[in-house]
Amino acid sequence: MDWVGLIVSLVSGAVGGNVAGALMPERSLGTGGNSLAGIVGGGLGAAILQGLGVLATHGAGGIDLGSILGEVVGGGVGGAVVLALFSLLRGATAKA
Repeated sequence: MDWVGLIVSLVSGAVGGNVAGALMPERSLGTGGNSLAGIVGGGLGAAILQGLGVLATHGAGGIDLGSILGEVVGGGVGGAVVLALFSLLRGATAKA
């Protein structure tokens, strides 16, 4: 993954985490927590998708719209998933 793809994935993850927090207020970790969970999820989501061959790599420093859209979707979904997992873990440890 190149730097542009990594930055797009991390920013998309932060946005995805905050959107998921807004859609699920009972799972929200606050703006900072949502952003951090989203950044982690965005990086992991894009790395997993690229490892599976779903995301195309940029050839010779070129950037194409399809790969950027894939990174945005992968980062956003990854961010939302990690936010949900973090909030479930937080809820489980609070009840214990």
